[in-house]
Amino acid sequence: MTLRDELTTFFRTHYPELPAEARAVMDRAGRDLAASGQAARARQVGDTAPGFRLPDATGATVALADLLSSGPVVLTFYRGAWCPFCHIALHALQEQHAAITERGARLVAVSPQIPDESLTLTEKHSLAFDVLSDVGSDTAREYGLAFDLPEDLAELYDSFGFDLRRVNGGHPRTLPLPATYVIDRDATIRWAFIATDYTARAEPSEILAALDALPSAS
Repeated sequence: MTLRDELTTFFRTHYPELPAEARAVMDRAGRDLAASGQAARARQVGDTAPGFRLPDATGATVALADLLSSGPVVLTFYRGAWCPFCHIALHALQEQHAAITERGARLVAVSPQIPDESLTLTEKHSLAFDVLSDVGSDTAREYGLAFDLPEDLAELYDSFGFDLRRVNGGHPRTLPLPATYVIDRDATIRWAFIATDYTARAEPSEILAALDALPSAS
């Protein structure tokens, strides 16, 4: 089963269980975000990847420049440990982690949640790659991915018990679009997946194909 199939199955199984009022809020927010054109304004193939220095799950600082010094980077942005679609996607990436590293690349995941939340997620799924905290979403903003939830959707998430104010360090309404980049050693973005649909994620097989297509010098 592909990641896309797994995400679709989860959505079709659980989305109908939500109250009609909740689905209406989520559907309207999704349509508005898609119509905003933000995905097209985010960093694209050929752009220079903005640098960053972010804490990992243990508080150690990880810099993009340091990662690129040893090879290409697969950089994926996710919403947080509260998001079931993110759990599914990160698990799928973990299953392909060895294949990514065999290609000389480093996998890094970034979310707006605090390091303690990242540590819990890392331990729960035995993630072998760096999970970084972009509290305040400054890095996501540099990539053109950060957006603010509409008030009614933020309130709905509160009612679900997600507590974004706590897990995002006081920034409850700002999240990144789901996005994954393959960045070569000169910091050029060579492949990109960007979506406004919170249920969509980059297919691991496509990430591997993008790594295989990098120039040999990368």
